[in-house]
Amino acid sequence: MPQHPTGMPRRAVLSATVATAVAGAPAVAQAAPAAASSGRGKDERAATAQAPGRELRELLKEVDRDRIEATVRRLAAFGTRHTLSTQDDPERGIGAARDWIYEELKRYAAASGGRMTVELQSYVQQPASRIPVATRITNVVATLRGSVDPDRTYVVSGHYDSRASDVMDAVSDAPGADDDASGVAVAMELARVMARRRPAATIVFAAVAGEEQGLYGAAHLAERFKAAGTNVLAMFTNDIVGSPKADDGTRDPYSVRLFAEGVPTAETPQQADVRRSVGGENDSPTRQLARFVRDVANNDATGMNVRVIYRRDRYLRGGDHIPFLERGYAAARFTEPAEDYAHQHQDVRVEDGRQYGDLPEFCDFGYIARVARVNGAALWTLAQAPATPRGVNIVTSSLTNATELVWNAGTETDLTGYEVVWRETTAPEWTHVTEADGATSHTVDLSKDNLFFGVRAVNRAGHRSPVAFPVPGR
Repeated sequence: MPQHPTGMPRRAVLSATVATAVAGAPAVAQAAPAAASSGRGKDERAATAQAPGRELRELLKEVDRDRIEATVRRLAAFGTRHTLSTQDDPERGIGAARDWIYEELKRYAAASGGRMTVELQSYVQQPASRIPVATRITNVVATLRGSVDPDRTYVVSGHYDSRASDVMDAVSDAPGADDDASGVAVAMELARVMARRRPAATIVFAAVAGEEQGLYGAAHLAERFKAAGTNVLAMFTNDIVGSPKADDGTRDPYSVRLFAEGVPTAETPQQADVRRSVGGENDSPTRQLARFVRDVANNDATGMNVRVIYRRDRYLRGGDHIPFLERGYAAARFTEPAEDYAHQHQDVRVEDGRQYGDLPEFCDFGYIARVARVNGAALWTLAQAPATPRGVNIVTSSLTNATELVWNAGTETDLTGYEVVWRETTAPEWTHVTEADGATSHTVDLSKDNLFFGVRAVNRAGHRSPVAFPVPGR
């Protein structure tokens, strides 16, 4: 029987575990055993986890719970922010909310030294589903230009429109505190905190409209990026991130869900066939993005546990990440651990002595601040790390029990190398990582038939990119 370099039979090494280090390679990191179905506990770390550095810790400490509360309360005070509500009343309606968000973001941008710009991105939506008459829809978009690699872009958003029980009711009060002033507050607070900093890549902070009527604002934003050829490598929407309380009264104040699809929405049938042929249904760019978020945000700097949900979104509903997925971008949705439906999309009223409606009183502003820190950890690390490696192939030109990986060299000036990661095919997260022995290739003495492999880039500061999953190549 062929022998593994450890002296054990190769078949024995590969049969039950991948705990054996690669002979001749640097020490291999190995994760603790996986926890229950909800994922790792807060105190467990994946082999690929990245500890927050001083720069990131200082940034996250600046996230201000009181400012977040003030933002949510101000947005709720506009009465309704329905997409079809008035756009020219200075005190009420979506137009007033739009103008306030714009002025606030411009105020944050003033501290950026010209690196952050703010725009009103408008278009007229012709009559369509839930849009009975031609309606102007406006996104408020703040762009913090990268100082080193500005063509690489990361996006965070919340939707500032709201709705009452009747989705076509543009007149009744619809304060929309949780859905989705909370998500807008996350994006705005991160814009404020990051405006004074110099990310290597570009970060876009967006408050979009038209979500409740059919994701119109996000679709326009994604289409603008697509038409311009913008290199959007990740997009996060924060939608309903205001409270950790479920409708039965239970609370989970230190968890947030991250919905991440498997086989990409925009994949061609041929690409999907390739993914299925190699078992890569759980290794889409969005799933790698979700693993990255857990790697950089499940720690004491955020105080949170990110629970990845292997679905595009919840049943019967959809968020602003979907138009990005439809255009081929990696995108995911942050949302609270469970939802209290008694206060969601309900008209403001008092019934049997109880108050109903999506009011600020039902938000937990400390929780929203922690969700903002999760987003901040992900966005800042993405912007400071190298780009995900491109052109990653697993060589299949000959039958062998070893695994050869090849990829294209990155162009970052501070790039120092690459790491190869792997896991059992049944494992949800990467369990092993080792330094690549070449600038554009690495061979692992383990079978490509039995394991999943990936490659990530490393820079001088020690930041790691998301993992790239290889496709077969000859």
